Amino acid sequence: MLEMPASVHAEMVAHAFAGLPNEACGLFAGPGGDRAERFYPMRNAAASDRIYRLDGAEMMGVERDADAAGLAVMGVMHSHVRTDAYPSPTDVADAARFDPFGAWRFVIVSLRHPDPVLRSYRILDGTITEEPVAVA
Repeated sequence: MLEMPASVHAEMVAHAFAGLPNEACGLFAGPGGDRAERFYPMRNAAASDRIYRLDGAEMMGVERDADAAGLAVMGVMHSHVRTDAYPSPTDVADAARFDPFGAWRFVIVSLRHPDPVLRSYRILDGTITEEPVAVA
């Protein structure tokens, strides 16, 4: 189960809307375990409404900031502008390439319907496993 405070959930959803008409993305970090305590909004280097790409230099800055705060990056958030909050084939391929051991969480915020939907997944060897998200 992925746990996060309501403020982190709200930041992810707000960043998804702010990225329109393109997909938005960012990283999130926590002290270890299953709790995400900080969200780092990032720019979508692909500037696309169909894919996202994290900027390498910006990602290094996020990792430095998280380390300085005693946190570890635990996953990536991105939005789907027109589709459900479920990993696309591109998302699964990216997970295989950038997270081959399945350590990261992949949070997707769907803006397909008037009310946004946030869901979290683990992806390992092409297998997608949804995990509950607890917002407190």
